[in-house]
Amino acid sequence: MAPSIQSALRRQLRRYPAELSNDPAIDTIARDLEAGSESGQEMATRMLRALNPLAPDRSTVLASLAVAADDGESGQPQADSEAGQLVDQFRRVVHFDRRYLPDSSSRAEGLRRLILALIHDVRVVLLVLAWQLARMQVAREDEARRALAREASAIHAPLANRLGIWQLKWALEDLAFRYLEPETCARIERLVAEQRDERERYIDDFMQQLSARLDAAGIAHEVSGRAKHIYSIWRKMRRKGLDFHQLFDVRAVRVLVDDVANCYSVLGLVHSHWQPVPGEFDDYISNPKPNLYRSLHTAVRGAQGRVFEVQIRTHEMHEHAELGVAAHWRYKEGGPRDSALEQRIGVMRQLIEAGEGEHDEAQDDETLIENFESLTSEDRVYVLTPRGDVIDLAHGATALDFAYHVHTEVGHRCRGAKVNGRIVPLTHVLANGDRVEVLTSNQGHPSRDWLNPQLGYLRSGRARAKVRHYFRQLNYDDNLAAGQATVEAELKRLDLAHTDLQPVAAQYNFRRVEDLLAAVGAGDLTAAQVGQSALRASGESEPAKPDLPFRKPSTQDSDRSGSEVRIEGVGNLLYQLARCCQPVPGDPIAGFITRARGVSIHREDCRQYLRLAARQPERRIQVDWNRSASTRYSVRIRIDAWDRRDLLKDIGAVISNQGLSVSAMNAERGEQPEEVTIALTLEVENLERLSVLLGKLQSITNVSAVRRLR
Repeated sequence: MAPSIQSALRRQLRRYPAELSNDPAIDTIARDLEAGSESGQEMATRMLRALNPLAPDRSTVLASLAVAADDGESGQPQADSEAGQLVDQFRRVVHFDRRYLPDSSSRAEGLRRLILALIHDVRVVLLVLAWQLARMQVAREDEARRALAREASAIHAPLANRLGIWQLKWALEDLAFRYLEPETCARIERLVAEQRDERERYIDDFMQQLSARLDAAGIAHEVSGRAKHIYSIWRKMRRKGLDFHQLFDVRAVRVLVDDVANCYSVLGLVHSHWQPVPGEFDDYISNPKPNLYRSLHTAVRGAQGRVFEVQIRTHEMHEHAELGVAAHWRYKEGGPRDSALEQRIGVMRQLIEAGEGEHDEAQDDETLIENFESLTSEDRVYVLTPRGDVIDLAHGATALDFAYHVHTEVGHRCRGAKVNGRIVPLTHVLANGDRVEVLTSNQGHPSRDWLNPQLGYLRSGRARAKVRHYFRQLNYDDNLAAGQATVEAELKRLDLAHTDLQPVAAQYNFRRVEDLLAAVGAGDLTAAQVGQSALRASGESEPAKPDLPFRKPSTQDSDRSGSEVRIEGVGNLLYQLARCCQPVPGDPIAGFITRARGVSIHREDCRQYLRLAARQPERRIQVDWNRSASTRYSVRIRIDAWDRRDLLKDIGAVISNQGLSVSAMNAERGEQPEEVTIALTLEVENLERLSVLLGKLQSITNVSAVRRLR
């Protein structure tokens, strides 16, 4: 028995309306909790505290007490059949939640059950969110806290955000942040606390001035200060690269008015009396957020140049903003169905529905999780159809993502796009306000290149799943032929044409290389993945530091030095990278001891090395890439293309965008009048970067082939 916790439970119940705190069934379960374990009482108290701002009904309160009494296992209030149904659904949701989401499979299954429960009855999700928050608050061991925090960050907080349940979202995010980043969290809390008194004084002065001007204008209003949450401060600092003192919305006020017209009247009054900060105005009334959040946001300069954020909204908007779907669940009591609630839940329903006759088996666990992260992301982009309809996409979405969002067949037959009247490539990244028109062909089909993340065609996991589904419908022989052609082209580009793919097949759990190639053709794997796996199978790729003609390791153990090559059993030896084959990290390498220049480092298949080793095998030495290095290496590539205006400019732009530099270039005419061959010497860190570059160069208009030269 713990009187303090018992009294805390009763005090929390007394904060609810009298018809709930005095309800006989609720009182019975509360007495059982007081007679039981301290952990059950503490869980019940914390769940009630979390749910109180959401104004739960009788069945939700009963269910919360029941699940707290049994820690989410088997409690069920027999006195209320509706509460019993909530508990039963709650148990099904949290069954996959009790091991802290150890892998993607259980994480995806738990997510499916959570969304299904949401669609059936939103109150179950409120219980799950409150239960998760209470579990985090009562956890004592560091590892359990971190595991619960990772779970909340991945699933619960994004879901609360999407449903607009801000009270629980903030609490989950701040606590998860405190557990996962304790030092950073403590630093921000210290910065907030150090300036609290001064900040509150300036906010009070600003609110008094604003309220006086609103009274003079005859606008009924409520003005209050707004606290900025620790996690949201850190997130904005990281996203915008700002120092704490540069944030505008640490000093913030909120104005509530009666109608939308007064919202804009207040905005005009604020802008007329204080200087607006450029670029800091957002109109979420005419363009609501994906979770239906509506408000006007602006930032103005007050006394002594201090910046204040001002949020302006109606009382109804404020209730929606604070409670989200919890403001609407009462339709379960027999009232009219709420269209806003239906819209919020309908968006989440997309995650588990096949859509256009595709699928459940086409959406694997990783795709479901990727789609959830994309849908719940707060970074969104809003674009327009030719008819002016607003389409909500994930930040970084391309023109091809837009086509698949419109319809699967539109995406399959997409061959181009116009953005704001200008033809753009399918990889064009969309920006807010773009008007997008899709250009299609009558008999088009998707390209396997669209699945290659290095080429940047698709940002959305849902769109990639549609492309994969298309190729899965082809027969095995077609997929095998397409996969073989794609992989051979990738390996040829990387100069790995004779690599044995059997170890790669085994890595992906295929018994035969043919099955691996067919998987590439079906879209389950990309050629780039196979190329990188082939690279790792033959030798690890590691970064290293600026190239020098000769290197001398320190007198320390050679693999602890700054050297990018480790010489087995020998330290303090000069070495150089052979110019005949120009090895880069990831290439299998061998060393040959020269008479005057130390160890010469060659690729294992270098013809020059093989001739030298055959004549003098005793001078061979085992070498490997140093795992701790970070160097750039020279590598030569060849580009075959049909000449056109700005060809070199486009090639240079691709190289520059990859952050690479060119040390030598030569261009010459080919056998055909318009044919041109360009040889480049580049500085790259490893073969992964080279692979990305070759893929992007290959996609340039008029480029017919790109490959690495020995």
